[in-house]
Amino acid sequence: MTHPGEITRRQLLRRIGFTAFVAGPGAGLLSACATAGTGAAPAPAPSTSLAASADPKNPFGVDAKKPLEVVIFSGGYTDAYAKEVHEELYKKAYAGVTIKHNATQQIGTQLRPRFVAGDVPDVLNNSGPESMDLTALAAEGHLADLTPLFDAPSIDDPAVRVRDTLTPAVLENARVNGMNLVLNYTVSHRALWYNAKLFASKGWTAPKTWAEFTALGDEAKKEGIVLFAYPGQKGPYYQLWNILYTAAKIGGNQAIIDIDNLVDGVWTADPMRQAVTAWAEIQAKYGDKAYFGLDHTQTQVKQLQNQVLFYPVGSWIENEMAKDIPDDFEYAIAPIPDVTANDAMPYGAIQVGVGENFVVAAKGKNPQGGLEYLRIMLSKEGARGFTEKTKNLTVVNGAAEGVELPAGLVSAAKAQDSAGQNIITEARFEGWYKELFDYGTEQTNRVMAGRITPEQFCTAMQKKADDIKQDESIAKQSRS
Repeated sequence: MTHPGEITRRQLLRRIGFTAFVAGPGAGLLSACATAGTGAAPAPAPSTSLAASADPKNPFGVDAKKPLEVVIFSGGYTDAYAKEVHEELYKKAYAGVTIKHNATQQIGTQLRPRFVAGDVPDVLNNSGPESMDLTALAAEGHLADLTPLFDAPSIDDPAVRVRDTLTPAVLENARVNGMNLVLNYTVSHRALWYNAKLFASKGWTAPKTWAEFTALGDEAKKEGIVLFAYPGQKGPYYQLWNILYTAAKIGGNQAIIDIDNLVDGVWTADPMRQAVTAWAEIQAKYGDKAYFGLDHTQTQVKQLQNQVLFYPVGSWIENEMAKDIPDDFEYAIAPIPDVTANDAMPYGAIQVGVGENFVVAAKGKNPQGGLEYLRIMLSKEGARGFTEKTKNLTVVNGAAEGVELPAGLVSAAKAQDSAGQNIITEARFEGWYKELFDYGTEQTNRVMAGRITPEQFCTAMQKKADDIKQDESIAKQSRS
């Protein structure tokens, strides 16, 4: 569906993921626990030097006789893109190779014992609520250096390095403990998602101010619609993200940067306090506590039934719910409304970043094959295949040209275009300090349910951040 003033697909492809973002997650869309972090420097990884082969078609010296094992998080993107696109391209390049494919939503449960035992997959798509602690894995020497991958000749043009085919945010966010260890593969938009068709039928518009937001809440309540909801089970981090990005809207991106850098007093400063207070008040007046007992899929179905107006999530939701979207529903993105009269970022600022992280196991049986698998993912054919399967964009420049894109993604692209340079940076502490992020999701449920006050939330989060800052066993990261 095309709306008046909507940007063209060609404009979308130029602007959505293929310009430098003032954003970036250090560890992808979702982060959870693997093993305990350490303060030690990362152990040296086995060499995967480009000198292994002078052949630009096989720069890592891949041995087709060596099997390759790939583990994929089968969430919103499912795993068809891996089985039917990337793995098939690998088999085509290395005839006779055997690929073991494993798809799961329990990354930590399945992989943690294997990393401890030394029996690891070669490629890991580390996402989902059980995703593993990359900082801890890096400190233990489990992650292969991806610098050879970024410096390798690209599949599409051997005269061009892989790094020069990617949006710059990939390279900015590949580093953990000072090394290039993570490939973030997708471009994502996180904001408030709603049903454009419902809004059109009611004559509603996306609110630009908090007063307009609450006024819409009053209108929705009359019709039995909850203004805002998030999943209290298996998804409270959606609301933690929302609070963080609201704090950035109020206080600027420095608020997020200071949180990531464990700056003293940042959790109790005005931007965070105002953000938590605003959303806690929305929940108290317009929310429904029943959603604290629902998971993300159940909550998303409620929105498809027009029982929820706004839902805080990322652009993967459209593919995740594709089979359930009714004819009267069309996903669209709404920026966070102005919270105060003096927000540091203007209305229209949205969060745009790279995510869905992939790593190669340094201690796996076939790290050369792992690097080559990622190089194939970063080819235009590999990236275009991902977009065709998932209706989401990758970080590969121009790879989605000609692919039919869904309405929600076009809406997100239009919102990014309108935001210009007002892009909210992504919090990286979710991957850097797993303990802090997990604690934050617990405290988010508590404050939103009214079991603690916003002031108590801020105090508790600051204390946890201070404890982590003082813990010498936890490797510290920094950003600017």
